[in-house]
Parts: sequence; structure tokens; C-alpha cells
Amino acid sequence: MTVVRYFAPLGFVFLFACKKNDNPTDNNISYPAKATLAGAVVMTTNAAGVKVYNGGYGSSIANVPGQPGYFYLMTDRGPNADGIIKDSKVFAVPGFNPQIGKFKLNGDSLVLVETIHIKSAANTPVTGLPNPAGSGGTGETALDKDGKTLPEDPDGIDSEGLAVAPDGSFWISDEYGPHLVHLDRSGKTLERINPFGTGTGGRKIPKVFANRRANRGMEGLTITPDGKTLVGIMQSPLYNPSKDAVKNSLYTRILTYDIASGQSKQYIYKLDNKNTANSEITVISNNTFLVLERDGEFPGDATKPSLIKKIYKIDLSAATDISDATDGAGGKLVNGKTVEVLTDEELQAAGIKTVSKSLVVDLLKDVAAYPHDKPEGIVLVNSTTLAVSNDDDFGIIPPDPANNTYIQKILPLTGKTDFNTVYFIKLATPLF
Repeated sequence: MTVVRYFAPLGFVFLFACKKNDNPTDNNISYPAKATLAGAVVMTTNAAGVKVYNGGYGSSIANVPGQPGYFYLMTDRGPNADGIIKDSKVFAVPGFNPQIGKFKLNGDSLVLVETIHIKSAANTPVTGLPNPAGSGGTGETALDKDGKTLPEDPDGIDSEGLAVAPDGSFWISDEYGPHLVHLDRSGKTLERINPFGTGTGGRKIPKVFANRRANRGMEGLTITPDGKTLVGIMQSPLYNPSKDAVKNSLYTRILTYDIASGQSKQYIYKLDNKNTANSEITVISNNTFLVLERDGEFPGDATKPSLIKKIYKIDLSAATDISDATDGAGGKLVNGKTVEVLTDEELQAAGIKTVSKSLVVDLLKDVAAYPHDKPEGIVLVNSTTLAVSNDDDFGIIPPDPANNTYIQKILPLTGKTDFNTVYFIKLATPLF
């Protein structure tokens, strides 16, 4: 793919952003070069003295409509790390309730002013523990920090993508089902949509999305400016038809979902290489979006430094809808093959076009000494400004070699524990 740089960065200032024209008065606010989460508290400490912080606000970002200087940040399922048992996850705080935080910018800090707890349709707090089989289960075994098996949660969510609807309610995408969850302003579930029809309301997205790779579900979500269509992006290629069959695949899927009718379309996004994945999508217009694609490595790591953390502008208007009219488990087939295993030549012969893709920001080059492994939130403030937030993993990562504990997440470039930080990037060429 020929990459055309869309602009050159002019400088860096912190800012949170929203869809086009959501926050017209934010130019009156003075923004620092970067802002970090203030007042993070220690939720627990393991036997080795490793601290688990109540941070984790970085999986997605959205502007608080009509309130310049206030921003929504969302956690994922909570502090966890790989266990020594195959397909196990150690949950440091098993009862952690995934949440949306409302923050106010205060100098170079983000101050939490409200916590919106994600709740079930029965208005009880959900956890981030895995779902049962048949309703979004990943096949993971959830363990506590002492190695004891934890129960599954039918309402559990691994929240990753966040969109704010015109009425102030929230839409969330996750890595389990994947689920599209509609929350009211208080965080109560209004609807839960997945490939199985097992959620609140019973509506479905196409069955093929049930083939998502565990922990690589619908990582990003946005909503079109008219508030009518959700647009979600899968983190990695679906295991479609199998894990082994797609080990070299570069094709991930974008889903558009008409909220009123439930009608959907699907498009192909081609990754840079098999070591990258998608972390976020945010809207520019009804057909154009920004996608954050990255590897999972740390910048400055002595043995395996990060190489790719990039933001692309994509356009759906000339891409091919690969929806399957029969809604088969494998989705649209070409000569009996799933889309994920096709070659570029086979796609071309079938008349299937991927979304167009042009480079906008290279974080490793355009942000001086960018230190984070997981940029996961991108937001537009206006046509020439955007911001990037990171997932700090609550300050912990699994050790090497893995065992049923965790170690402090120390950034190689800073020598300090990772915390949520947001960087503002000024664009030389308007995006709209």
C-alpha cells in the first residue's frame, strides 16, 4: 500500500475531542501539552507488593456534549493478566465494575467528577468477568490472584469502544460477544445486541462476528454525525474458518449498524502486517473515519521495540459491502472460501474492494518520545486537531515467564508506572 501523509504535525497540546462541531466553544480553553489522570488510588496489592491502580480510563474517549473541558473516559473489563494455565486470566479485582468516568480538565490533570457504572437491564452493576458459552464466552478460565476459579457473568463486558448518542445515552462495543450495548445516562442497559440474540432486546448482528478471536473483539466504536449509524471495527481477523487458517490474514472487518432498523453492512480493513491490530475508530463524516492501528510492543524496549503505532484516515464510500444475505456462520463466501483466507488477487477477481487508507499520524515519529504500548483512544476536536489516549492496564502486566500473578507495568522510555495520558496533535491540513 502506498501511504500518503495527510499532514505534518505542527505541535502538541492536550485536548479531548468529539465528532464534528460538537464543542464549538472549546477554543476558549487553555490546554497543556499533556494531561494525566489525577488521584488514582491503589485498589489492591499482591504478595509481591505490586500495586493495582484504579486508573484504566483509556480504552476510549468521547467529548461531553455541550460542556467544553469535560470528557468521558472508559475502562475495559478491569485489571487482569495472563495466567500460567492455558487460556486463563487472573483478575486482580474480580468484582471490578467497568465504568465511564466524567473528567474535568484542570491544568495538566484530569479530575474525576462523576463515575457512571455500567449496569445490567436489572440495574445491577456488571463485572468484567467472561460470559458463558453461547452468549459471548471466550473459553477463558477466570482466576483470582490466589488461583481460585471465578464464576462467569452473563452480563459481563470487556468494554472497549464508546460512542455518545445525540440524546446523551451511550453505546459501547466489547471484546466478548462482541456485544453492542446501549446504556442510558445512568449506565443502565437498555439493549444488548450480539451475534446470538441472547442479549436484552434480542436483536442480532451478523453471525460471522461470533468467530471473533478471544480478546480481539470489537475494539472500537463510533457513531455517525446524524446519530443514526454505529460503526465498529474488529481488532484482528476473525477466526474464520479457524485459527490456523487465518494465521497470516490481514483482513479485519468493519460493521455499520443502523440503530433504528437493525440493518448492517460489512467492509474489509487491511492491516499493515500480521503483527498489528486495530485499537479505535472515530468519525469524521458519514463515510470517513480515523482508525488507530498498532503493534503491542513498548517504544524503547531493549529487545523488541514498538515499530507501528499509526492513525489512518479511511473511506467506506468506494469499498465493497461483504454482507452475507443468508447470514451464514462463515459470512460471505468466495469460491467456497471465507473472506479472511482470500488473497489480494482473489479479492480483486471477486470485485471486492477494501476501504481506502491514508496515513495521518505516526505516533512513534510525530510525538516526541511517545512511551506507551497501548494507544487505544482517538478523538477529533475539530478539523485540524485530534487527541490520543492510552490504556494503562491499571498499572500491571503479566510477568515473563508467566505465572498466576502480575508485575508493575513500567514504561521503558520513562522508567515509571504507566498512567493514562492524552496527547493533542495539531494537523496542518483540515480533515473536513
